[in-house]
Parts: sequence; C-alpha cells; structure tokens
Amino acid sequence: MISATNPAHTGRAILLGAALVFLTAACETGGPAFEYIRLPGTEIGGGTNQPFTSAIKVRSGTIVFLSGTVGAGPHSHPHVPAEFDHLDFSTEAQAERVMESLKEMVEAAGGELTDIIQVTRFMRDVGANQDAVNEVMNRYWGPDHRPASTTLEIVRLATDPRFILEVEAVAVVDD
Repeated sequence: MISATNPAHTGRAILLGAALVFLTAACETGGPAFEYIRLPGTEIGGGTNQPFTSAIKVRSGTIVFLSGTVGAGPHSHPHVPAEFDHLDFSTEAQAERVMESLKEMVEAAGGELTDIIQVTRFMRDVGANQDAVNEVMNRYWGPDHRPASTTLEIVRLATDPRFILEVEAVAVVDD
C-alpha cells in the first residue's frame, strides 16, 4: 500500500502517475501501435534479403507473446515422429507452415501478421536454409513490414530431427 506520508511511497506514487499519463497519452495518439526504427543499410528495398528491421518502438496496443512453432499443427507430447511422416520437410514448406501457424495464432489474438513486431528464429544449418526461409517470410510479411528479428543456429529441434525451423514471436494488437 502506498502512503502519502511516507516520502518513498510519495516518490513511487509520482513515478506511477507519470507512467500512467505517458501510457495513456501513447494510447490516445490514434496512430500506428508501433514505429519502425531502421538503421542505414536496412531499409526495405535496399537490395538485401533481410526479413527484419533494426528495432521497433511500441506506442500502444496489447502485447501478445506467440509460442514457438515448427508448423506441425497439434501433435502428441511426448513427440511421436510418425505423426509427422506425411509432412513435406523441404525448407520452403516448413517456412510456409511456420508462417501459417504464426498467422493463425496472431489472428486468434485479434491481430494479423503485420502486427508481429519481433521474431526469434531457431534454425538448423543457417547457411543452407536462411535464404529460402527469408524469401518465404518476406512474402508473408508483404512489401512494407519487417519485424525485429534474431536467428539462432541450433543442433536440432525438440519436436523431430527433420524440422529445421522454429519461430517464436511477439505481436502488438489494437486494444
């Protein structure tokens, strides 16, 4: 409980009030929920195949955390490899299924793919797979959207050794 007679509590109350004013003002801007921060050389159409932007500043909205997906759909835990035997394990097909899964999750939260502001990509053999994954992700993001992104090369994914890509994401959807 914050007490007006305790100087430490008064300071906290002032900081809390200032934070609420700032957040309320940010939510009332009526503009986009976030702003792209693009460093030189990372502009869209700058000749690179980058499916990301340098940073994103959130101005308003609700933050939604999307769990990592390999695009396998619902499956047993512990994992049963036979449940995945019907899948196309090409890099492009896996990247498309991952993007479709992200799309389904963000839409269930009331948003769309372009509301995703950050992705973490866990990828086997980045050298062999990154260009194909980037092409698929760029196609799904569209010409004007690039989330902040990190790619980590991994030995294998927990789901099944045939999967080469898992992506987790953060989205900001309108309130």
